[in-house]
Amino acid sequence: MKENPRKVSKSAIKSENALNEKEDFIMLPTVDFCFKELMQNENVRKGIIAAILNRRPDEIVNTELLPTILRKDSEDDKYGILDVRVQLDNEVQIDFEMQVVYYDYWANRTIYYLSKMYTEQIREGDSYDRLQKCIQVSILAHVLFQEDDECYRRISFCDVKTGKEYTDLMEMHILELPQLPPEQKSETDLMQWMRFLNGKRREDFEKMAKKNSCFEEAYKELDKLSADEKKRLEYEARQKAIRDRDILIKTGENRGRKEIILSMIEAGLPLEQIAEITKETLETIQELKKKMG
Repeated sequence: MKENPRKVSKSAIKSENALNEKEDFIMLPTVDFCFKELMQNENVRKGIIAAILNRRPDEIVNTELLPTILRKDSEDDKYGILDVRVQLDNEVQIDFEMQVVYYDYWANRTIYYLSKMYTEQIREGDSYDRLQKCIQVSILAHVLFQEDDECYRRISFCDVKTGKEYTDLMEMHILELPQLPPEQKSETDLMQWMRFLNGKRREDFEKMAKKNSCFEEAYKELDKLSADEKKRLEYEARQKAIRDRDILIKTGENRGRKEIILSMIEAGLPLEQIAEITKETLETIQELKKKMG
């Protein structure tokens, strides 16, 4: 029996389309898994930090990735799990948080992280002069401040009447990617990094890569990550968890959220990883595991 040429042709086209789609796949930095992997590259890390601090990349001498689980001072204390935590030149700590969907009490959460990072620097009996500057950076793929169209703001302690800064030892930087204005001829490094992080297609990253060597390296790193089959599976799992969480938040299906967490526990995922994926507290995950018996 002869094969139907038309049927073979359709199958071939389908296979070719699937192959093209796979080759064109690129991870998006707004998915926190991808952002954390991207920040493993020291040059990319330095470029983003330099843009945040309004310095040249060559002025950033050393950046060290630190453990992302904040210390508990007591048994009843709450854990804090950061996305990316960096020690800069042995003098400044920076917490980077990438958030795709709206999160209730985001300000409360980030202030907690910043305060925890700051107080973790000293123990009982230590002098206060040991305290170094701590910065919290929120990179948001949603709008937090609805009342204006600013895409970037720096928040610090200041006199509410005069506006004079009280101290720069603790500060926050809020980057709202959806608020980016149309591209202009002359833009700050920070604005350009925001455009890179907000890229939606391979063409967006290729365009940024032509601007300078730092963006070129960041694009190459993205391309390498996207070609790694294991990394891609982890990325897609995280992406699905984000979508599921968004749906659960919108529908209020807490029962469904609990079932997702339980299925992750049953699958043998480390509890810290489950907490990181679901953005739930480690204590809650541990409690659910106890109830499973």
